[in-house]
Amino acid sequence: MVDYHSAGQPYSYGGNGPGPNGDYMAQEDDWDRDLLLDPAWEKQQRKTFTAWCNSHLRKAGTQIENIDEDFRDGLKLMLLLEVISGERLPKPERGKMRVHKINNVNKALDFIASKGVKLVSIGAEEIVDGNAKMTLGMIWTIILRFAIQDISVEETSAKEGLLLWCQRKTAPYKNVNVQNFHISWKDGLAFNALIHRHRPELIEYDKLRKDDPVTNLNNAFEVAEKYLDIPKMLDAEDIVGTLRPDEKAIMTYVSCFYHAFSGAQKAETAANRICKVLAVNQENEQLMEDYEKLASDLLQWIGRTIPWLCDRSPQQTLQEMQQKLEDFRDYRRVHKPPKVQERSVSWKSTSTRCRPSCASATGRHSCPPRGGWWRTSIWVAAAGAGREGL
Repeated sequence: MVDYHSAGQPYSYGGNGPGPNGDYMAQEDDWDRDLLLDPAWEKQQRKTFTAWCNSHLRKAGTQIENIDEDFRDGLKLMLLLEVISGERLPKPERGKMRVHKINNVNKALDFIASKGVKLVSIGAEEIVDGNAKMTLGMIWTIILRFAIQDISVEETSAKEGLLLWCQRKTAPYKNVNVQNFHISWKDGLAFNALIHRHRPELIEYDKLRKDDPVTNLNNAFEVAEKYLDIPKMLDAEDIVGTLRPDEKAIMTYVSCFYHAFSGAQKAETAANRICKVLAVNQENEQLMEDYEKLASDLLQWIGRTIPWLCDRSPQQTLQEMQQKLEDFRDYRRVHKPPKVQERSVSWKSTSTRCRPSCASATGRHSCPPRGGWWRTSIWVAAAGAGREGL
């Protein structure tokens, strides 16, 4: 039940917000004015805009039934703007008089204008009076600002960026050639291709037929509503039965796919980063455990070796002296070299890999600093004992 679209308004809207030429949204002056007032387009817009508004208002525990009537007092309009912007608007007036309603709608329009949107020929009085064309035009302006303007793909943004995104995503699919936001979507294959590209398990694309657009459209709408939390904003029969579907309605609905899939991609990226951090932390934990085991084993060996090296008790016989000398030679040739190798290779490798991230990743300082205790104490003691043994 979400859609961003409005055509069929005898007004103009524009602005000085961000855009390639400083305009908020380029105006499509080549549109036929009679088409803008086409009842079929207005019907599509009503359904789409109502669904789009309700998709946001439901977050605040409310909804609208009639887009012409339910925004007249300005209360739900202000609430809608607060939900989609995440900002607080001025406190609304709760009175029932016309002046209170006008003041509320003016607060909403002022907020829209503060976001860089220049509203032309849309006044609070028309909204309060229930002017359908003005109301649809106002909602379309809101959709442009908060749902489409920030879409950016490579060097393009807004409508052009959304179109480029669709073209890139649907390029590998047969019978899909997205060139616009009206005729290109009429057979329903483009909608299904977008879903299949991101969630291939939801759509059996190869079973879809280009000559059965109603089935294609309904399939995409139902899958999107059930699995992607994208409300149904369009009717398949209305799209197929219209020579040229309403561009704003299609663009609004397609933008929901963009936000749904880009949001999922961001969540996946964040999850991957978290997994990477956890993996690094686990590796650091293992490195620190290895380091501590090496240190413990070396301490035990030194603890056994130093007393033996410091033993100066005289030997009673020549054979005992020769045996002690042979034991010392074994120590120098057999026992000491592996420990020196552990220190120079294993220890340095472990501490070097662990040191850069152990403190920041785990908050622990188990990794010794340069010139740590093993260098200043253990090995000095061992070396000293060895020299004395000589």
